[in-house]
Amino acid sequence: MLQEVCLRGLLLLLVGRQGTFYTEEQCLKASVNTCGDCIKSGPGCAWCKDLNFTKTGEQEAVRCDTAASLRNKGCSSNGIINPKNNFTKNSNKPLAAGANPVQIQPQEIQLNLRPGLPQTFQLHFKRAEGYPVDLYYLMDLSYSMKDDLANVKQLGNNLLTELTKITGNARIGFGSFVDKTLLPYTDTNEAKLQRPCSDKNEPCQPAFGFQHVLSLTKDGNRFRDMVARQHISGNLDPPEGSLDAIMQVAVCMDIGWGNSTRLLVLATDDGFHMAGDGKLAAILDPNQETCELVNNKYSKSNLWDYPSVGQIARKLEEQNIQPIFAVTKKMETVYTELSKMIPKSAVGVLSEDSSNVVKLIVDAYNNLTSEVILAHESLPDFITVKYKSDCTGGEKPSDKGKCDNVNIGKEVIFHVTVTVDRSITSQSFLIGPLGFSEKLKVNVQTRCECECDDSKQPHPHCGGNGKVVCGGCRCDPGFLGQRCECKLGQKDEASLKVQCRKNNGTECEGKGDCLCGRCQCHSTDGGGNFYGEFCECDDEHCEKFDNKQCAGHGKCKCGKCECDQGYEGTACHCAKSDEDCKIDESVCHNRGKCVCNQCECERGYKGPYCKVCPTCQRPCQESGSCVECLAFGTGPFEKNCTVACTHLQHMMVEKLLKSDCRVKDKEGCWMSFTMTEQLGFDKYFVSVLKDRECPEGPNIAAIVGGSLAAVALIGLLVLLIIKAVLYASDLREWKRFEKDRKHEKTSGTNPLFQNATTTVQNPTFSENL
Repeated sequence: MLQEVCLRGLLLLLVGRQGTFYTEEQCLKASVNTCGDCIKSGPGCAWCKDLNFTKTGEQEAVRCDTAASLRNKGCSSNGIINPKNNFTKNSNKPLAAGANPVQIQPQEIQLNLRPGLPQTFQLHFKRAEGYPVDLYYLMDLSYSMKDDLANVKQLGNNLLTELTKITGNARIGFGSFVDKTLLPYTDTNEAKLQRPCSDKNEPCQPAFGFQHVLSLTKDGNRFRDMVARQHISGNLDPPEGSLDAIMQVAVCMDIGWGNSTRLLVLATDDGFHMAGDGKLAAILDPNQETCELVNNKYSKSNLWDYPSVGQIARKLEEQNIQPIFAVTKKMETVYTELSKMIPKSAVGVLSEDSSNVVKLIVDAYNNLTSEVILAHESLPDFITVKYKSDCTGGEKPSDKGKCDNVNIGKEVIFHVTVTVDRSITSQSFLIGPLGFSEKLKVNVQTRCECECDDSKQPHPHCGGNGKVVCGGCRCDPGFLGQRCECKLGQKDEASLKVQCRKNNGTECEGKGDCLCGRCQCHSTDGGGNFYGEFCECDDEHCEKFDNKQCAGHGKCKCGKCECDQGYEGTACHCAKSDEDCKIDESVCHNRGKCVCNQCECERGYKGPYCKVCPTCQRPCQESGSCVECLAFGTGPFEKNCTVACTHLQHMMVEKLLKSDCRVKDKEGCWMSFTMTEQLGFDKYFVSVLKDRECPEGPNIAAIVGGSLAAVALIGLLVLLIIKAVLYASDLREWKRFEKDRKHEKTSGTNPLFQNATTTVQNPTFSENL
């Protein structure tokens, strides 16, 4: 079964001739086997019906792409199928005043829309002069409103006169309310139910919830007479049954609402009970939003709970009733908050005795009718509507169009954009200004099929075994393949199945059948299709959050979530925001991306803001040449420093508290500097110590003196060594000589010695001298 879900196109931003043009055209294909599947895949998708566009073995899905891509691939202009929206005005009466005024134009349109492709049209509105006004006065008759009732009995003709001055056609009606006649709201003593007033002399009517007194009428005297018959009543607790009364006024036809501006004036001096308060009196059945008047009194008052504020707001909007809350000063804040939840409502402050009620109503009417709010009723599934206007402040698309200060006779233009997310059956809905009964009827159909004007006869392109449908072959029974070339039961089917295995894996991933070498994918459990060349994709098994696939904020494509605008995360579970990723006006220090309001850091950076990198080291040596040229004007980058060193900023300092880096420059001097990383990667601010540490020059005198002293010392040492060697040698010879003498055997006379042979004596010698 083919998947019927039509995917919304992305990046639909700016209103154009057909409704919207795109900043970037995209075609997000899902399961595509036919031209119809392609058209349903999104507004950016087109189909090529040229016969020979696909190559042998290619799936028909290649025919589906953006129109530009198809042209680039060789598809002829006449071969591109790309349906657009059709817009037709079924009823287009001109704006007119008079007895049967026409205040919106057109009155009925027909839209034939391609899924995901918005269509914009204009709706004109002009307040007609003399448009009738119906005003129903709903009054709190609890005992505290005694003085106010006396004045209301006189206001009928005055109020009609003032409204007639504005519109020329006004009617007025009256109803009253107190509260449910059960404890703890009302004293249920029989006597107290019949006469709840504390003053025995005061005319008093029995306790009641809501009663309809007078249907809408142009007769001011009748209003005065009917109201004059009303008397005050009473209850126990301060909050009243206001919402019960409002619901009956909105849903009961006995009120007599006409084709008019419908105003409901609620006059009270206290707050209101709401849904859930009925449990105090054991009332468990919720309000059913139906008219339950019996003899003009609300018959289900003690059986049904009070309606919720949401029910009241919805019902008033459905019935085009604009409430005016005429309340005392102490209740102004309460009803102002209530007014914020009810479109086209106003709050006015009553004087102590309600003597200003006519002026209050007239002022509120003027304010309400001069504000035009264009809205739609409950929309069919898969249809969205956005509004813009030519009024100040209405230029941006919103769920409701709004114009202020729209006087009678002034024409305003609203630009209405309708988008259908998927193929649907024929649907219709209404659009109109709140508070007015006139509505534009919008009929919507979808264009999800292709018109290719194909022949119904067998075609040679399909081997005579099938027909051509939008460029592809639709084979006759018993034939398969891209060109119907395979007949069921062929013996070489095993060799074709190899082409159906991704990376020699399972045939068609186990999610399809291999027919003639191409995968025919099965349906998923959810009714969709597996798709892809090997049936590897489906759109039903994506990550879930809060038990919703893609958190309900995206679409599942081939097992991954593609998030709607404004959401991110693997399950589209996070609203896009970078507030918790910002520090010093940067996101994640420009070192990562902010996903789900948390930094996902890159390149080893850590911490909540990607501020630190535990594994990173400061590039001191690599930065030395740049520091040298920036700080001292020397080094290898001296001539192109500003180009080569753009990643560094520097500052010269007299003193460094700490020195991260110590690098030698070209001259052999030590440079000391600190490196502080800036936003992003590989960018630093460098603080450089002004004074470098350079080595001192050589002392020549010391070197020369030292050299001579060294030479002299060496010479002296050499002489001492030589002397020591000679002394040692002599000492050794002397010792040997002494040893030899001790061992000689002669008498001590030298045998070589001979006495002299001649003796001469001096005659002058005398021994006595």
